[in-house]
Amino acid sequence: MLTPFGWLAQRVTLGARALRWATTAALVVSILVVLGGGVVRVTGSGLGCPTWPTCEGSSITPIPELGIHGLIEFGNRLVTVLLIFAVGWAIIAARFQKPWDRTLTRLAWSMFWLVVLNAVAGGITVLVGLNPWVVALHFVLAMGLLATATLTWHRARWPGTPATGDAVPGRSLARALLAVTAALVVVGTIVSGAGPHSGDSRDVPRIGGAESTAVWSRIVLVHAGLAVAALGLTIALYVVLGRFADSATARRTTLVLLVVLLAQGLIGAVQSLIGIPAVLVALHLLGAALVWVGAIRVLLDVEPGLFALGRLPESSAAANARL
Repeated sequence: MLTPFGWLAQRVTLGARALRWATTAALVVSILVVLGGGVVRVTGSGLGCPTWPTCEGSSITPIPELGIHGLIEFGNRLVTVLLIFAVGWAIIAARFQKPWDRTLTRLAWSMFWLVVLNAVAGGITVLVGLNPWVVALHFVLAMGLLATATLTWHRARWPGTPATGDAVPGRSLARALLAVTAALVVVGTIVSGAGPHSGDSRDVPRIGGAESTAVWSRIVLVHAGLAVAALGLTIALYVVLGRFADSATARRTTLVLLVVLLAQGLIGAVQSLIGIPAVLVALHLLGAALVWVGAIRVLLDVEPGLFALGRLPESSAAANARL
């Protein structure tokens, strides 16, 4: 059955440039969402809008009594609205390509559903009074959105070259790096959940309860160990890729990740030594998003055959009938 979207796709075509802009916008705004959440957390504005989906009572916008915290939290919600528009643009641009790439369209739609899921998780976070485990889940979902946005961005630029079946230099290292980075991100959410920045100026439960400070100290060591492991894997991968002339692109991506990891490690060390200032915490959350995107990009550049799924022919009537 031909859907309205499919009917329109038969008659409208958008170029590759529109697709590249759309997927770039979705990726950039996905990163901004993480930064916005960090600003909300370190300014103690997590309950600046004490209700959801409205801000206060029946008011969608913050009322004057909520002060600066209400404005900050409401601003963060507006970033999510901007993200919905960016993802919607990416979905339309992906669907109106000729030939149609079904995988690309599915990736774009998966961004939309993750945005919805993340918004619901954000609402639950407010309704449960910033329970640290729910806050951690909210952050992990944001990282899932970032992963999908990165995959969509990459797919939009993928030339469609099929896999050769040959051994891929550094594949095992790149996969291990992605796994360690994922663990690093998850443990980082526990560090935040047990740390002093609860997300609100009032008394908010922390992971570990009365022993949150001791829990924080122990989990920071685990987090630091994972960071060192990620750094070591990145260096090893960079060295391995240097032995292969056709790995120049992957090596450049790995070098960028290495620089981001070093900067992220420096921020993390400094913030721990000088009392975890709010500005550095926000920058560290931004760095976590960039590290996660970088690790995914490295794997995709090292092993481009992961996307060797082909495209549907332009004349496929069944393709044009589906979303």
